[in-house]
Amino acid sequence: MATQPTHEGEVSFDDPGAGKPCKTWYKITGKSDAKSIPLVVLHGGPGGGHEYLTPLTDLCDEHAIPVIFYDQIGCGRSTHLQEKMGDDSFWTFDLFVEELENLVDHLNLRERGFYVLGQSWGGLLGSTYASRQPRGLRKLVLVSSPASIPLYLEGCKNLLAQLPPDTRATEAFQEAALVFNKKYVCQIDPMPEPVQTAFKHLKEDPTSYLTMQGPSEFVITGTAFMGWEGYKFGHNINVPTLLINGKDDEVQSSCFEPWFWTIPEVRWVTFDDASHMSHWEQRDRFMQLTGAFITAAE
Repeated sequence: MATQPTHEGEVSFDDPGAGKPCKTWYKITGKSDAKSIPLVVLHGGPGGGHEYLTPLTDLCDEHAIPVIFYDQIGCGRSTHLQEKMGDDSFWTFDLFVEELENLVDHLNLRERGFYVLGQSWGGLLGSTYASRQPRGLRKLVLVSSPASIPLYLEGCKNLLAQLPPDTRATEAFQEAALVFNKKYVCQIDPMPEPVQTAFKHLKEDPTSYLTMQGPSEFVITGTAFMGWEGYKFGHNINVPTLLINGKDDEVQSSCFEPWFWTIPEVRWVTFDDASHMSHWEQRDRFMQLTGAFITAAE
């Protein structure tokens, strides 16, 4: 298989609340020209970085879809803002929507159009973005992204109850979080190196994660996420949408299903033998499904 061309770059992103000039790092894999419609990939976390989603380059190899990765502000190779720890007024959905809009404009994607795939937190961002009906957006893929944080927390409570009693009894989040992640976040053992890189990013700079979400996957204390119910604006998403989650996903179907009932044009697939990282655990099926959805005639 031929090696796909890649291009890396940076775009200035200036938010008045940052207190300093910022930049967004991005990478384009595949041939990107006026005729090709790229897929913009929104990573999870917040703060997880793009690396764990690199299997999506399969879409470029198998379906000729250019793939655009970027590290969101606060992580990876983009500007870090550790001095903003705990600043709820800065770390907002609007901040990340503005950053995405800035990247889309920088890459001149409005006229030819673009697709968006958001995984986990990236899907919360992607759904918010799509609900505002941005010019140029053609299709949306939401992967393991809760439609409701209250319903997500109910699901996590049920999943935690299935862990061994001695694990549930451990203090705070250390051992319990480790066991939870291996069962409901990524079941591949050992975890692929790019997935481990996401956890490394979160450990090295947890600013956005701790501020927006909280101390773990199953404890939400951040103002941005607390009480969030994105499905309530699902009816405003006016592009074809594909929903994907795993049977053993931390994002249980109970908190994913509201997307199906509120987004007007939608398809939902749940993979058996998969958790939160179905793009790794069921890689071939994931790419076949996603590639067919994106390339299908509109």
